[in-house]
Amino acid sequence: MYNTKNSFKFNEEQTNEIKLGLDLNLDVNQYANPKYNSSQMEQIRLGLEKNLDVTIYTDPKYNQKQMEQIRFGLEKNLDVSKYANPNFHYKQMEQIGFGLKNKVDISIYVNSKYNIDQMRQIRFGLEKNLDVSIYANPKYNSSQMEQIRLGLIENLDVSKYNRYNYNWMVMSDIRKVLKGKKNILKVFKKAYPGFNDLQIKEIVKGLYTNIDISLYDNHDYNHKQMKQIRKGLELGLDISKYNDKNYNYEKMKQIRKKLKSEKINLIKKEI
Repeated sequence: MYNTKNSFKFNEEQTNEIKLGLDLNLDVNQYANPKYNSSQMEQIRLGLEKNLDVTIYTDPKYNQKQMEQIRFGLEKNLDVSKYANPNFHYKQMEQIGFGLKNKVDISIYVNSKYNIDQMRQIRFGLEKNLDVSIYANPKYNSSQMEQIRLGLIENLDVSKYNRYNYNWMVMSDIRKVLKGKKNILKVFKKAYPGFNDLQIKEIVKGLYTNIDISLYDNHDYNHKQMKQIRKGLELGLDISKYNDKNYNYEKMKQIRKKLKSEKINLIKKEI
């Protein structure tokens, strides 16, 4: 039974919350404690009114917003243990709660390394049955994630732009290129400042054949050197044998052709 003599410990707002609970015949001992502020008391009281197991969130480490999200989850019969953690911002809790409600695999984003907006983008993708593993990486900010998600919805080859060094605006432009709504050369000139048109073309060709363009998208290479490295990568050759900026393109070409010939002869022997 609550001892009214203890009321001197509480401020007016806390006292009001206790009185409300008493009027409703609630077990106010669950929250009649100065360690709770009045807003936390309110969340516990509201839980008691719904006959919820408020002990799940009566830890004062939870602020009132976090308590509220846990209470919402309990009211919806969600497994709140998935997010009842003081390390989660209440809006992160909310995103996890939405995922539980919509029955998606929340394990993919239940991690404090993702901020609220990143969690939201991953959840949106899961709800559309997209392969979110393509962008569920904290190296992408939420705007980059959004562009990749939109590309997946549009059945585009997002491998052409899901690169950490592309900001979301560049990603958006490339996505529009893939949809046929923008000029590719203009877009890639923004993505690769300082490269001339011929160098840009080599980078674009590499993107379209899904090779690792980071091995030659370097200002130290002219477009002819880039071409030799690109061709070697497309053939699966060991381009480390010649991707030296001190080699002119003719020397690169000779080494590439030799590597190609050696690879063909090896295949013939295996046959």
